[in-house]
Amino acid sequence: MNLFHLDRGQLNPLDEENFSLEKDIQKLTEENLQKIFDLHYVSSEFTVQDLRIDTLAFDPELKSFVIIEYKRDKSFSVIDQGYAYLSLMLSNRAEFILEYQKHGKLLKKDDIDWSQSRVIFVSPSFTQYQQRAIQFKNIPIELWEIKKYQRNLIAYTRINRPENTPSMTALAPRNEEIKKVTREVKVYTEQDHISSASEPVQELYEKLKRSILELGDDIKIAPRKLYIAFKRKVNFVDIEFQKSRLKIYINLRKGTLDDPKKLARDIKEVGHWGNGDYLVLLSDNQNIPYVLTLIKQAYDKN
Repeated sequence: MNLFHLDRGQLNPLDEENFSLEKDIQKLTEENLQKIFDLHYVSSEFTVQDLRIDTLAFDPELKSFVIIEYKRDKSFSVIDQGYAYLSLMLSNRAEFILEYQKHGKLLKKDDIDWSQSRVIFVSPSFTQYQQRAIQFKNIPIELWEIKKYQRNLIAYTRINRPENTPSMTALAPRNEEIKKVTREVKVYTEQDHISSASEPVQELYEKLKRSILELGDDIKIAPRKLYIAFKRKVNFVDIEFQKSRLKIYINLRKGTLDDPKKLARDIKEVGHWGNGDYLVLLSDNQNIPYVLTLIKQAYDKN
């Protein structure tokens, strides 16, 4: 990434600067976990058995723990270390719950979705070998590059996988830790949701999806266990597949949605999966333009 500073119509290149220590990356990330990853901080240097976790975080949306590791060198295997940490977590669940509760918050074993656990590696750079190692659609490991530039500019960039990658299970891994984690941890894809729907609902989703993505070029699609999230800084709409329709959760607080047709239901006091206080049921193409006006309000707000 080339960054420039605009000064009187002229672009001046900003040089990349090095982080002196891994601790510098860790401190910066931990102090800004919510802004960077939308995660809650739990603790630093959490040690279980013979492994020390740099940062333990919690994902309030997925109800799952997230392990974050920081690296400046490139001589490590993201697969070996990532699965070792996940295996450690699944074998010592009580210790992770107790660590969370040290902060005065109650958390029961059943309150956690262990199948959504994941590991995040943060480093100034990753080798091509490390990047290729995670190119499987069901690997619960993320690589994020952090860059520091002049004028105190910081960039966090996720290294994304190519589409239509094979699954780790298709390779029949022999490593017992990988087998164990693969049985318990699931990384969901957009196709997991689409394939379970009828053909009319699939077509309806694709039309709605195209319309949503036209709202802006900063939208990310994040498949979850029970729905597909469309995110800007946070989720602005979540879509759940049903047999004959789509359930659309609009992430706006009660009383803030302009809905002249009264198409959206108030679900603030009702248990539901997606984010926000409004639900729209969509079963045909006719209402897509109007529903998009409701979704756009959440997009602009979030």
